[in-house]
Amino acid sequence: MGNTETLFERAKKVMPGGVNHPECAFGAVHGIPRFIEKGEGSQIYDVDGSVCTDYVCSWGSLILGHNHPDIRRMVAETIQDGLSFGAPTRLEVAMAELMVHMVPNVDKVRIVNSGTEAVMSALRLARGFTGREKLIKFDGCSHGHCDSMLVKAGSGVLATGQPDSPGVPAGTAKDTLVATYNDLTEVERLFAEHNGEIAAVIVEPVAVNMGVVPPEPGFLAGLRALCDQNGALLIFDEISTGFRIAPGGAQEVFGVRADMVTFGKVIGGGMPVGAYAARGEIMDDVAPAGPVYQAGTFSGNPVAIAAGLAQLTLLHEHPEIYVYTGALGKQLERGFRFLAQKHRIPATVGRFHSLLTLFFHNGPVTCGKQARESSTEAYAAFFNGMLAGGSYFAPSQFEAAFLSSAHTQAELEQTLLTADTVLAEMAPVYAE
Repeated sequence: MGNTETLFERAKKVMPGGVNHPECAFGAVHGIPRFIEKGEGSQIYDVDGSVCTDYVCSWGSLILGHNHPDIRRMVAETIQDGLSFGAPTRLEVAMAELMVHMVPNVDKVRIVNSGTEAVMSALRLARGFTGREKLIKFDGCSHGHCDSMLVKAGSGVLATGQPDSPGVPAGTAKDTLVATYNDLTEVERLFAEHNGEIAAVIVEPVAVNMGVVPPEPGFLAGLRALCDQNGALLIFDEISTGFRIAPGGAQEVFGVRADMVTFGKVIGGGMPVGAYAARGEIMDDVAPAGPVYQAGTFSGNPVAIAAGLAQLTLLHEHPEIYVYTGALGKQLERGFRFLAQKHRIPATVGRFHSLLTLFFHNGPVTCGKQARESSTEAYAAFFNGMLAGGSYFAPSQFEAAFLSSAHTQAELEQTLLTADTVLAEMAPVYAE
């Protein structure tokens, strides 16, 4: 067996499924994971010596590409002084100051270790601040693996959430209400049915974890209005979109105010960092300023913060990065749409800025139900063909492709040439 097969067999003996992230197991695409040795720019190199153009980019974290010299330099300098202190450092102050400067409507930030931790803490704070217990989330939107978010929609529109994973107590899930993304009517009915009980609505302002599904016009503004009318907080989960679609994220792009925002991925520059932020009166409820407890041994870790601060500083100083990555996203979207039509394959593209998904679905995808109607078998064939041709996409139909400033137009053109061949090979299945 080659290095990949050998490593995977070893890994399965000591790690569940052989991985530390379920999506990395390649189960949805009927393969075995690539074990990566290094990344440089837009390229990743695996243990077998294969090189691929990377459209996963550490699940969107690496908006500047792999191993950016400025990030590497700042991490190397910081690590000379130690790895962790269990005490504040000047870097975390600088990081929080820059985030508050860049993001509209936030006064204070609490830095944590992951996106899941950020969401978990934000939800606790929303409940503590409002004195209410119920939450509204949207079918198909993922907010990490904290218990209250591991729920799916029931059979009825207004069904309360049921546990979507063994180990999640029904008592926890019952306070999570599930609505359909892009459907304000359902949210309005949930508020009416649970009058005075709902602490917050949490939403991916651009859905990424059902594949990329942008909000329809008026959806986010409608959520803002409903939260205002009902005394609930509006939480934008920007783990994927924060500092990726614009310097100020979704609030800047859509002009809709959120009460709280959660961050991850880009703010770590490739290291594990998360954060939640809000206006001062909300954040002052967090310990030690207030009664809502949250803590973490490695929160504000100087090495992780060094990477994130270096990346955010570059984004702040070079806003043209957003113009470039957005243009790359548009180029890839147009190419995929053209090729799907050329080969008469039922597919559509969900895209927002530098995030996109090729859905094998004949028609628009505006919500979780429609996303799940996509052909996962067709995506698996596409994924494996693209991987063999040197383009590494997410190993799941319901994930996003991410572009970085390290990608080039020439690389995208080569990827589209590969896609032309792969889709041509898939076309006879649809012609039968």
